[in-house]
Amino acid sequence: MSYDPRATPNDRPPQGSTLATVAHLGGVLTYLYAGWIASLVVWLVQRDQDPATANEARVALNFQLTALIAFVVLSVVEQFPVIGILGWIGKLAVGIIALVLSIVAAAAAYRGGSYRYPVSLELVR
Repeated sequence: MSYDPRATPNDRPPQGSTLATVAHLGGVLTYLYAGWIASLVVWLVQRDQDPATANEARVALNFQLTALIAFVVLSVVEQFPVIGILGWIGKLAVGIIALVLSIVAAAAAYRGGSYRYPVSLELVR
């Protein structure tokens, strides 16, 4: 086992790391419009008990709500005859990006660290 000086200290109990991981992994369901549910539940449950886990769930919720908004807008664009292909390509891109970033964030949370998504609206504070 090696020591990594750049690693962030684990300030969450093991259950908190697991819940933070679950909150981030909810993004896997973005393509089904349900990616935000897991992070909302974790945030609501942990908000008064474990601030570090609640913060990770809030970050995940903000990203997944941002992805949901983009997904809904692109679904509307997809319904137009001429530019519908752009909506379809955009939905595919948002789904893949949300999947990859959610897995990366879940891995960081599982190790006890934190993750900040590159693009996210601050909807929940």
